[in-house]
Amino acid sequence: MTFQIVLNITIAFMWTFLTESYSLSSFIVGYFIGVLLLFVLRRFIPDEFYMKRVVSIIKLIFLFIKELLLSNISILKYVYKPKLDVDPGIFAVPLDVKSNWEITLLANLITLTPGTLSIAVSNDHSTIYVHAMNIEDVEEDIRSIKETFEKAIKEVTR
Repeated sequence: MTFQIVLNITIAFMWTFLTESYSLSSFIVGYFIGVLLLFVLRRFIPDEFYMKRVVSIIKLIFLFIKELLLSNISILKYVYKPKLDVDPGIFAVPLDVKSNWEITLLANLITLTPGTLSIAVSNDHSTIYVHAMNIEDVEEDIRSIKETFEKAIKEVTR
């Protein structure tokens, strides 16, 4: 992936120098030409096409923003209710992500989403314990975390 990025930037600089237009717009055009060339020649390059990972990172960011907004609305409903009827609790989420970086990112995404807090990770890194402000269905909450954040993290890192 690093080789592809360096190659793409090199193509962009070459385009800028060959067109003799030393501007940002010329560099950007060269960068997109480099992306197109790398895409066309991707079977000759050893790694996977790097823009696929960039798209996955952008998807993860938008997924987090969506979940952040939805959970803020959910918490706002609880705040404005005259009688607070929540069922807080702690549940364990089995992890499919393995590396420390993936687990840390998942824990941070869970914690940054209002209404949930990652408490601890088991010693064997196979489970993360999550505190939720309102647990209606534990299996649904586990499935939600695994199908949203964990799946997006695996797309980015693998």
